[in-house]
Amino acid sequence: MKKLLLILACLNSLCFAKQQSSQTYLLVHGAWHGAWCWNKVAPLLAAQGHKVVAIDLPSHGADATPPDDITLDRYVSKVVDVAHQTEGKVVLVGHSMGGVVIAQAAEQLGAQKVSKLVFLDAFLPKNGDSVSSLAQLIEETLPKDTSRITVGKALIVAPNRKTSSFKPDLADVLFYHDCTHKDRQFAHQNLSRQAFAPLGTPVSLTDAVYGNIPKYYILCTESKDLDKTLLPTRVKCERVYRLKSSHSPFFSMPLELAALLQQI
Repeated sequence: MKKLLLILACLNSLCFAKQQSSQTYLLVHGAWHGAWCWNKVAPLLAAQGHKVVAIDLPSHGADATPPDDITLDRYVSKVVDVAHQTEGKVVLVGHSMGGVVIAQAAEQLGAQKVSKLVFLDAFLPKNGDSVSSLAQLIEETLPKDTSRITVGKALIVAPNRKTSSFKPDLADVLFYHDCTHKDRQFAHQNLSRQAFAPLGTPVSLTDAVYGNIPKYYILCTESKDLDKTLLPTRVKCERVYRLKSSHSPFFSMPLELAALLQQI
């Protein structure tokens, strides 16, 4: 009954949001993922009259670029190119690693193109931060526990140490613990190799550009990979929202996530 009431509330929110002006959402996935992770959320937004583009970053999803050669610049260039091909202003939504990508893309695009930035349980950087440095910053705040399952323990590192793949059983623990079996299997079939280079590259951001674009944070309070509560306290956000979900609300709570994106 509670679940039904929640779904009805989300549908009401979606219907209300439809009355508002339409927006253009560019959805940027996180590490090891692709545009496929938005397959439930994108149609919900589009059904309310919004334009939605789920981007495959280079070497992810349908993009066949070899992952060994991937850099953060190539990720950012893809987002910037898609934004320039899109009429009007865009809302950049970044999940996990995608937060760093949209931050650097926003610095290049400016407020004249980006209306707002939405960080979905994402790495929210200041100038000079990287995914790796932010992950380390969070790790330093956690109690020492060698038995805890971490992302590092879940990786299968390539012999040349340039990329990694994710162990499916540990992806279920860290990313998909509240997702259906069907969604987990779908993710297992689509997870791609991830280049290390973009994760360790620091961003170059300015107060004049990045600092002037409104930022919103969606914290997934049941996330098992890393508790990112600290991150939106370091960078000014217009508002921090909370979803009681895993790191993957696009699978486990698509209605709630779509309604929240439109509310923002």
